[in-house]
Amino acid sequence: MTLIPRLTDLLLEHYVFPDTAAELAKTLAAADAAGRYDGADQARLAELVTADLQSANGDLHLRLKHSEAPLEETHDDEETQMRQMGEWADLTCGGVANAARLPGNVGLLKIAPLFFPPAVAGDRVTAAMHLLAAADALIIDLRECLGGDPDMVALAHSFLVGHEPVQLSGMAHRDPADFKQAWTFPVPGPRFGPDKPLWVLTSATTFSGGEALSFDLQEQGRAVLVGETTRGGAHPRQGFKVDTHLEVTIPTARSVSPLTGRNWEGTGVVPDIPAPAADALAAAHRLALEAVLGLGADGFRAQVAAEARQALHDLGDA
Repeated sequence: MTLIPRLTDLLLEHYVFPDTAAELAKTLAAADAAGRYDGADQARLAELVTADLQSANGDLHLRLKHSEAPLEETHDDEETQMRQMGEWADLTCGGVANAARLPGNVGLLKIAPLFFPPAVAGDRVTAAMHLLAAADALIIDLRECLGGDPDMVALAHSFLVGHEPVQLSGMAHRDPADFKQAWTFPVPGPRFGPDKPLWVLTSATTFSGGEALSFDLQEQGRAVLVGETTRGGAHPRQGFKVDTHLEVTIPTARSVSPLTGRNWEGTGVVPDIPAPAADALAAAHRLALEAVLGLGADGFRAQVAAEARQALHDLGDA
């Protein structure tokens, strides 16, 4: 099959783990020679090849993806990919699925389906962060976040810390000398800041960029994670068109914590407070309301305290 040599060439050129790339090239060539892929339509071929690609180290970012619609001729071009991201972002509020004030002056920010690049959705995430900046506590819901752009993850993180830069997990590439550091950076307008309580909701679906924000906030001691262990993908990838309906995604880097040197690949991010994903919001809201009540009830806070007590009652804690 002519597609397999093209796939192996891309693996050998781009995969962040060269030794594994060489091993997988042999696996694919042997499977092809044995007739494993003969007669498979493109959808089935994607399943078979993905299983073989992930056989060496279980890398969930390494896969052959089938698209129902034909891929554009310029699919690999950055301009085309950014345009497509912009179209998707416009249909999903830039990934801001919800930005709301819950009873008790608790902010809720839900990111789904992903952290889109700042160039197409930075203004919408910034607007949501501004809206929630004055909340007494914040819950970030990443239970349906499937990944996203590292620069957008850094932008969101920047609203959750102070003005001093905080180092985030960086990116190691094939060349050990090619390491890209990541930091928080100045953001416009008000920010939630470094001191108020923060919870992050996770699920077994949370992946990649959603895991990156969860992981760094947890390692820094900035947030408490509530929910389920995440899916376990810490390798940013690049997509390459290999046929009319087929794209191979190949990790070109791996995340590295500046604090511990580790990441969440294969293990996922383990929550501080385990809970079924469906129960995570209520659990975090309960904790946030208790924190709000600890702020007292003087002046205008009397109304907020009353809201918090009623919300706790409604959650079954009266």
